[in-house]
Amino acid sequence: MAASMARTYCYLSRHGSCLLPRLKTLRLTLRSKFHCSPAAYDGLLFSLNKRGILKESFPENAAQDQLPQLLRSDTQTVYCGFDPTADSLHVGNLLAIIGLLHFRNAGHHVLAVLGGATAQIGDPSGKTTERERLSSETAEENTRSIRESLQRIFTNHELYFHDGSKKLGTYTVVNNLSWYKDWRVVDFLSKAGRHFRMGTMLSRHSVQSRLKSPDGMSLTEFTYQVFQAYDFHHLNQVYGCKIQLGGTDQLGNLMSGHDYIHKVSGEEVYGLTIPLVTSSVGDKLGKTAGNAVWLNRDKTSPFELYQFFLRQPDASVERFLKLFTFMPLAEIESLMEQQRQDPSKRLAHKRLAAEVTKLVHGKEGLESAKRCTKALYHSSVEALEEMSDEELQELFKEAAFHELLLEPGTTVIDACRKVNAIPEGPKGYRMVSEGAVWINHKQTENPEQVLIPKLHILANGLTLLRVGKRNFCIIKWLSL
Repeated sequence: MAASMARTYCYLSRHGSCLLPRLKTLRLTLRSKFHCSPAAYDGLLFSLNKRGILKESFPENAAQDQLPQLLRSDTQTVYCGFDPTADSLHVGNLLAIIGLLHFRNAGHHVLAVLGGATAQIGDPSGKTTERERLSSETAEENTRSIRESLQRIFTNHELYFHDGSKKLGTYTVVNNLSWYKDWRVVDFLSKAGRHFRMGTMLSRHSVQSRLKSPDGMSLTEFTYQVFQAYDFHHLNQVYGCKIQLGGTDQLGNLMSGHDYIHKVSGEEVYGLTIPLVTSSVGDKLGKTAGNAVWLNRDKTSPFELYQFFLRQPDASVERFLKLFTFMPLAEIESLMEQQRQDPSKRLAHKRLAAEVTKLVHGKEGLESAKRCTKALYHSSVEALEEMSDEELQELFKEAAFHELLLEPGTTVIDACRKVNAIPEGPKGYRMVSEGAVWINHKQTENPEQVLIPKLHILANGLTLLRVGKRNFCIIKWLSL
């Protein structure tokens, strides 16, 4: 095996221009063997592949024999990296987290590696231009926020989705800055750099595409694959980690890690890729594409996350149920059959939205999303009364929020004018009398109507004021 790999990489280094068609053929071979391997049919890998969570594997023989046997033989350690280039992960990252959760659910140990160091370098994979430089202070703050988000998701999985009869593997979050902060650049290059070949590095797809772009590629970005490879080596040495998960755009980095470890220690390690999640029109979901649905509540509320999955096109729902939920495949098929019999009920869409929202935001987040849905789309006054200030502000993000002193005799026109919801003078008065103003989902046409508790002022002390179709205002009344 070692000799075969050495010959392969030697060939790639001499014939870098031929890598892309060669790599495409390699991927097809891997996918074929992964789907056909008898050894994988009754194992975790086959289950994940059947759900669509696994796409490719490396090296070539891993999917056929060694990796399924390794997973059956003993508890293994699996890692996936997340660079904190923003203060939150997004739905595009969620499938990688779910991949780790499946391994943990099967009793294996998982590592979530936060790239406090590599985020400052920037992964060129899938990028057409270089990332803006990230300061160490920003990377540290982003790392803290993402660590909290990952902890929340892993806790929610354990609370709501784990079968108590099975023993969970351990879950650990580490920051790669912890093993790079004391390195001197000369020492690092002297130790790690000598094991990388320029021909192989230049032949990577992420490098080739950038070298051909108008802006080219900086030395900083070029070294990214060296650092990710060393990450794998460090985790292999310290935690005994032999398996790395990554998006399909990370295949070149996975190959670099395998090659480096094989040269340094002779250890056999493996890479598994997961598909990139795309929108209904095929766009990658992520912050670079500008369409990110975030996993932190202060950036994307539980309601918005719930609605994102609820609005998925019919053609995507079954696939997303397999990818983003832990429902058994037989249950998914049964649910889809119910949906086909009565599509108007959208049972599959609702279940998908509920499962994902509960995983990301917990049971309280799901209940919040449902309250907001009832309040906005079903004009439920009861739901409005149950909503907190935070939920109302999340639901009506563009709405102004005012705190007003509730004086005796305050009328509808008084309230509207105090929050500048209508123009001064006769025009504003006419807007109310002509039915342009709604309070708590009920149209009001009497400007001189005194505000009545439970009708105009909800039990939680709030009033939802709407002028026209989309101009919302939230009033929190303070007692005298």
